[in-house]
Amino acid sequence: MTRREFISLLGGAAVAWPLSARAEQPAIPVIGFLSPGSLEADTNRMNAVRRGLAEIGYVEGQNVAIEYRGAQYQYGHLPALAADLVSRQVSVIIVVSITPTLAVKAATNTIPIVFAVGGGPGSV
Repeated sequence: MTRREFISLLGGAAVAWPLSARAEQPAIPVIGFLSPGSLEADTNRMNAVRRGLAEIGYVEGQNVAIEYRGAQYQYGHLPALAADLVSRQVSVIIVVSITPTLAVKAATNTIPIVFAVGGGPGSV
């Protein structure tokens, strides 16, 4: 192998190595969060979700992303917001009441839906 061939080989490897290293990194999981309200109204819920994720080793912005969608109490917007999360191919969708649950259920049958629906004692 000549010096010129060796330098060409080394240069090609130097260019290809960062590309292959980037290709091998797993995609960061994305969690969808759909609410009938607003981010401001759901601050406590979002903080609870973040704490729960942190307890099992997931930190928003480091190894998980959260896509928040709120209908601003315009319930007719929920189907489009659910469809947007589905089109973004999120890993799971968290919903906080029955109406968004139904919108997500109508939008997908492949993405897991995690829901927290309930009230106080005697509300059923």
